[in-house]
Order: sequence, then C-alpha cells, then structure tokens
Amino acid sequence: MFNYQVKNLVELLDILKKEGVEVVGKIEEYEYGKFGWIMDPEGRKIELWEPIDEPFLN
Repeated sequence: MFNYQVKNLVELLDILKKEGVEVVGKIEEYEYGKFGWIMDPEGRKIELWEPIDEPFLN
C-alpha cells in the first residue's frame, strides 16, 4: 500500500470522488490525524493521511 501525507483530506477525497476515483470506506480520525483510502486503476489501495498539529512534510 502507498501512503501519502495530504493537507485537506476531506476536500481532496471529494475532488477525487467527483473525478471517478474509488474512495474506500469512511474517514477515520485519531489524535494524530485523519485517514482515508482510495484505489488506483491497477487495484492498489492508497492511504491518505492528514496529520494534526504537525508540519506538512515536502
């Protein structure tokens, strides 16, 4: 599985869904951030993570 750090998970998932990307499950929230998942065209699951109170890593 690939894992990417993102800035605005809710907005990103909305945009991806409108573009036809398969969103998997619901957003999960923990004290260290929010997580969401999508599937790529080859069927690989991709995890998207929006950290809480942490600087965005480039």
